[in-house]
Amino acid sequence: MDILNAFVAFLNFVFVPGLAYGSQLALGALGVTLIFGVLRFSNFAHGDTMAFGTAFVILFTWLFQSWGISAGPLPTALLALPFGIIVTALFVLGTDRVVYRFYRKQKAAPIILVIVSAGVMFVMNGLVRILIGVEERNFADGSRFLLDPKTFKDITGLAEPLAIKTTAAVTVVVAVICVAALFWFLQKTRTGKSMRAFSDNEDLALLSGINPDRVVQVTWIIAAALAVIAGTLYGLDKSFRPFIYFGLLLPMFAAAIVGGLGSPLGAIAGGYIIAFSEVIVTYAWKKVATYLLPPEWLGDGLLQALSTDYKVAVSFSILIIVLLVMPTGLFKGK
Repeated sequence: MDILNAFVAFLNFVFVPGLAYGSQLALGALGVTLIFGVLRFSNFAHGDTMAFGTAFVILFTWLFQSWGISAGPLPTALLALPFGIIVTALFVLGTDRVVYRFYRKQKAAPIILVIVSAGVMFVMNGLVRILIGVEERNFADGSRFLLDPKTFKDITGLAEPLAIKTTAAVTVVVAVICVAALFWFLQKTRTGKSMRAFSDNEDLALLSGINPDRVVQVTWIIAAALAVIAGTLYGLDKSFRPFIYFGLLLPMFAAAIVGGLGSPLGAIAGGYIIAFSEVIVTYAWKKVATYLLPPEWLGDGLLQALSTDYKVAVSFSILIIVLLVMPTGLFKGK
C-alpha cells in the first residue's frame, strides 16, 4: 500500500507536472527551431511573443465571460485562443515587414538579426504591460480537476489522493494535436515541403521556384500560433505575468539545442528532457520517501537537490553540457 501511495505522490508532484511543463516547453521550442531552421537566426522575442498572444487571449476570455460564453468544464481561454493567434500572427507579420525584411534584403549576419530580435522583444514587452498591466492574472475557469482527489481516495482507499488538474490534461491533449498537425503539414502539404526544402538549402529551393516570401510568412504564422498556444497553456496551468515568459526563453532555447536546433522532433524531445530534469532536481522528495523509508532514515531535510528558485540553473547546466559534448544535439541539428 505504501508503494502505491509513493507512486501516486510521484505522479502528483513529478510526472504530471513534468508532462504538462514539457508539453509547454516543446511547443515553445518548436517555434524557436522553426524560425532558426527557416529564417536562420535565434529569435529572442519568442518569449514575449508568447506573452503578447496570451495577453490577447486573456482579453478575449474576459470578453466572452462578460457575454456569458463559456466552454463548460474546459477553460474559456480555449475559445479565445484562435482570436489571440490571429492578432499575434498579424502583429509578427507586420514586424517582419517593417523590421526583419530590411535586414534579410541586406543579407545581414545572423548576429545582427539576433540583436534586432532583442529590440523587438523589449517593444513587445512594453506593449504587453500597456495592454494588461504587470499584475498576476489567473484566467483559468471551468472544472478545476479532471480527476477529483476525494473521489480517488474514496475509490482506492489510498492515503495519497491523485489530483489531475484540468489545465494539465488540456495542455497535454492540445500539445499532441498541435504536434501531429504540424508534422502532417510539414510532411504532406506543398507549403510544408517548401519550408523544409528552403530550410535544407535556400539556393536550391529558390532555383526550384519556391517563393521565399511565402515561406517566410507561413513560418512566422506557424511560430506565432505555437507561441500563443504554449503561452496560453502555461498561463492556464500556472498563472500569467508579463515578465515570466522572458524567463522561459532559456529553457526553450535549451530544449531546442538539446534536441538539435532546426529539428522539430528534437525540439519536442528536448522540451521533455529539460522539463523533467528541472522538476526532478528541484522537487522535495521527502513526500515520496516518507512512504518508502523508515522515519529514522529521513532526517529533517526535504531531500531536495536544489530549490525551485534554481530551476533555470538546471536548464542552463544541461545547455552548457550539450554545447560542449554534442553541439548538434540529439537529432543532429544545425
